[in-house]
Amino acid sequence: MDDTQYLQHCRALWREFAGTLNTRTAQVDAENPLRELALEFSNIEDAELYANGPALVMRLFTHQPEFAPTFPRTLLWFLGGDCLHVLTDDEVVIFQALDEARLASADRGEMFDYHAAAAKRLQLT
Repeated sequence: MDDTQYLQHCRALWREFAGTLNTRTAQVDAENPLRELALEFSNIEDAELYANGPALVMRLFTHQPEFAPTFPRTLLWFLGGDCLHVLTDDEVVIFQALDEARLASADRGEMFDYHAAAAKRLQLT
C-alpha cells in the first residue's frame, strides 16, 4: 500500500463510518445534536478531512461516547492532533510501527500489505 492507497483507504473508512452513523441516526429528529453530527460526518468533503475531521471526531467522542467504540482506530492515527489522545500508548506504538514499515517498503519499491500487517499487530480478525 503506497501513500495514495493509504489515503484512499482512510477516506473509505471515513465514508463507511459516516454512512453507518447516518443510518443509525436516520430516525432521530433532525434538530437532535446527534443527527446533526451524523450529517456533518456524511457531508464532509475529502479535502476538508484533515481540517474539519478531528473536530468532528472529538465532538463524537466527547458528546456521544457510545459511538466511540465503532470509530476506526486507524482514522484516529490518520487524523492525528487531538485524535491521538484517544489512542492508548500501545496503539500509538503499533501505528507508528505500521507507518515505518509502510514507508520502508515504499523505499524498497515493495508493496506493503497494510491490512494484513494492521490485522496482525492490532490483533483484528
